[in-house]
Amino acid sequence: MQKRKILATIALTYANGSIHLGHLVEAIQADIWVRFQRMRGHECYFISGSDAHGTAIMLKAQELGITPDALVDATQAEHKQDYINFLVNFDHFHTTHSTENYGLSCEIYQSLKKRGDIAVRTISQAFDPQQGIFLPDRFVKGSCPRCQSPDQYGDNCEVCGATYSPSELISPRSVVSGAVPIQKESEHYFFQLQHYETMLKEWSHSGHLQPEVVNKLKEWFEAGLRDWDISRDAPYFGFEIPDAPGKYFYVWLDAPIGYLAIFKNLCQQRTDLDFETFFGVNSEVELYHFIGKDIIYFHALFWPAMLEGGGYRKPTSIFGHGFLTVNGQKMSKSRGTFVNGSTYLKHAEPEYLRYYFAAKLTPNIEDIDLNFNDFMNRINSDLVGKVVNIASRCAGFISQHFDYMLAAELSEPALYQHFAQTGDLIADYYEKRDFARAMRETMALADQANQYIADKKPWSLMKQEGHQQEVQAICSMGLELFRLLIIYLKPVLPQLAEKSEHFLQVSPLMWADKAVPLLAHRVAQFTPMMQRVTLQQLEAMIAIND
Repeated sequence: MQKRKILATIALTYANGSIHLGHLVEAIQADIWVRFQRMRGHECYFISGSDAHGTAIMLKAQELGITPDALVDATQAEHKQDYINFLVNFDHFHTTHSTENYGLSCEIYQSLKKRGDIAVRTISQAFDPQQGIFLPDRFVKGSCPRCQSPDQYGDNCEVCGATYSPSELISPRSVVSGAVPIQKESEHYFFQLQHYETMLKEWSHSGHLQPEVVNKLKEWFEAGLRDWDISRDAPYFGFEIPDAPGKYFYVWLDAPIGYLAIFKNLCQQRTDLDFETFFGVNSEVELYHFIGKDIIYFHALFWPAMLEGGGYRKPTSIFGHGFLTVNGQKMSKSRGTFVNGSTYLKHAEPEYLRYYFAAKLTPNIEDIDLNFNDFMNRINSDLVGKVVNIASRCAGFISQHFDYMLAAELSEPALYQHFAQTGDLIADYYEKRDFARAMRETMALADQANQYIADKKPWSLMKQEGHQQEVQAICSMGLELFRLLIIYLKPVLPQLAEKSEHFLQVSPLMWADKAVPLLAHRVAQFTPMMQRVTLQQLEAMIAIND
């Protein structure tokens, strides 16, 4: 198998709030995929950071009585620790508020300007008369002009997917003060996206996007690509546009450039990484963006166009995912279904959530629901009752009667071979991000392993004279099958894998290890690896409602 060089990213987390379970769908999905690639022996890097600019950051800092810089620093540190606590293993977690990002943003802007892609014109814009500030699109809410759905943001409708300007909203209001916005004129800078229509149509139909995204792009192409307003007026927390005093880059211009900037910052810290190798126009590195369906417009249209105009390579693929609901409802503080990552960790283990998300995630852009009853049943049945149960059933016999030593031969080579070969199918599912099928196949194997032990009844044989060697063979086989299951679950459950590696007395498991059984090998004392979860633990999360 040829070694691949891969860079994966998740969307940058906005620096004005805490990490919640919705953010973790994407982070865990990407982390599982990255861990799988590393287990296959590929060179795979994983980066993200805090999205640090915009009016929302400025207003939040004012509310807290601190500077925007202080808010960004504190929030970035909090985000970084939250991701670590959920076992999301970034190579680098940085921020868009950096010298690297300012340099790259100015460079790409100047390149677009030289190509004739930047237009300057005066526009009428929503202005909050109470606060005395121009309002970003998402700081104006009203009813969608296309489908009339209420409480929609000023740039796009979450119900029908329409894009529009805040002035087109029905009954608009300022999110900041509640006042009805007035229209005020200001000179703005626009990226002329239609200059890249031919390239974008070709690129979007060349296997870089999911079918659902391609279909959505067809709608946007048919409606006509609009000029994109990339400037904002002072006061604003962000990067000032070169040669345009009082004008700042819109956060959505420098946020995706943050992918480049964060990796560039990492390259400056390491001698083995070259920025041009990963982002040069002729790069052969695989580049993947994991993103939510709500920001596909920016990533599938503006971002590749900016990269093309700026002289950088485009993504290999963009992987979109759906939203998270909790007990069938949209995450909402008022409904008690909004759960921060830090709140979850007070009540349940991070690996439980990782497994539950994995059991639900497919390659498609589908919403997934966190149902607490289903969550409890899957953890207790699949992980505790099936997987860990195999090791706990077999380990006692091996330690007490055979001095921790596994048998020198496989008692069921055909069964072992079946498990090892199924690993190829599971690997294919992981590669395609069909984690739900990967988990189903793995749990089907766990069922077979438990059935094998139940059929052989080592506890009965141990009581019969002359069957000790047979018991050693059965329990050794059980632990062989357990090891294969742990290999297949390691991208999802790295802590369980680490405990299992210690118990099995093996070096960190790689995917290729499925081919070679442990024979005449000494294991360690078995200790409990996972605890059952209760419904009370889970319900306590939303009782706090923070």
